[in-house]
Amino acid sequence: MTITPPALSVFETLESEVRSYCRSWPAVFDRAQGSYLFDEDGHRYLDFFAGAGALNYGHNNPVLKRALIDYLERDGITHGLDMGTTAKRAFLESFQDNVLRPRDLPYKVMFPGPTGTNAVEAALKLARKVKGREAIVSFTNAFHGMSLGSLAVTGNAFKRAGAGIPLVHGTPMPFDNYLDGQVPDFLWFERLLEDQGSGLNTPAAVIVETVQGEGGINVARPEWLRALADLCKRRDMLLIVDDIQMGCGRTGAFFSFEEAGITPDIVTLSKSIGGYGLPMSLTLFRPELDVWEPGEHNGTFRGNNPAFVTAAAALDTYWADGQLEKQTLVRGEQIEQALIAIRAEHPGLETGHRGRGLVWGLEFGDPDRASAVAARAFELGLLIETSGPRNEVVKLLPALTISPDELDEGLRILARAVRETA
Repeated sequence: MTITPPALSVFETLESEVRSYCRSWPAVFDRAQGSYLFDEDGHRYLDFFAGAGALNYGHNNPVLKRALIDYLERDGITHGLDMGTTAKRAFLESFQDNVLRPRDLPYKVMFPGPTGTNAVEAALKLARKVKGREAIVSFTNAFHGMSLGSLAVTGNAFKRAGAGIPLVHGTPMPFDNYLDGQVPDFLWFERLLEDQGSGLNTPAAVIVETVQGEGGINVARPEWLRALADLCKRRDMLLIVDDIQMGCGRTGAFFSFEEAGITPDIVTLSKSIGGYGLPMSLTLFRPELDVWEPGEHNGTFRGNNPAFVTAAAALDTYWADGQLEKQTLVRGEQIEQALIAIRAEHPGLETGHRGRGLVWGLEFGDPDRASAVAARAFELGLLIETSGPRNEVVKLLPALTISPDELDEGLRILARAVRETA
């Protein structure tokens, strides 16, 4: 496929230099369906990006679109703050029936604002309020958002530098296998907590991703997560799981922490909870942590009722049974086998591949090679991004609804891109 770069004059002259994805994918996209996007010239692109995880059910999912159109055509409430609406009630009932009750999870549901970082800020704020302490422990290579509180518990130096001020009250600890198994899990963390001279104030909470997406598809072992949950309980710290990118079925189960058999104190959700790509986020927490005063944490756009409609439709359609979870795990095996074959063809890729469900990474020793692979894949009609502290990992994040043939098509393009950039 030959792609002529579009005339991007208005983007280049009017839009801020902060834009990023459009630099990697120089096209003007016009429409999308399922796992495909189409630019204004009619070129088709297979999507292994899924809106950075916001489109687990694909573009313009027909079931969700129908529910949304019907709601809008009857003049349903669009903007509702935290007022009671029929759309919010339907979502809460569906979330309770399809997600919380089947998993015996007792969580209260908070609507903190439309984005993932809103959910994280609310979680940190609540943890500090409950425990009366300011310190939060996070992990190396973590990513939790771009607002100041979330950046303080984010590891990436480039993103942290954008804050322009010191980022305080956050302390990083080694993520699972950060030290290549040479040090027992949590040895450093435990020692700091025990030592009155360590300089670490007793934390209010620990925040963790079970799979670090932006950090390079770093997968925490279930036993590591269980040990972390135990540590938090013993040391009177709340455990916050950031499931913004890995929740809503990305790793197979609805919540990514289910495999480990833990129940976090607080969970953050966003991205695909709205189902259709509409902004929405949740902060979930144990009932005894619900110490908020009315209006103590609010926001104008936390009542996005069209997102409630598509979210409820997604839950009712895909989470009333276990079929999507099973399908995701099967598709994940398909990806893993393809990555094994790619590595066998290119012995230099000894750094490996890793992932769970439908999130996978292929690591390159040279970040420039990873970027070249992603760029060549775009030229061949596949959207993939890179992640990791040096952007050395090619990240695969297709829709959960992708078909086996579509997945195979994308994996063949990836294999070709790796081959042609060798």
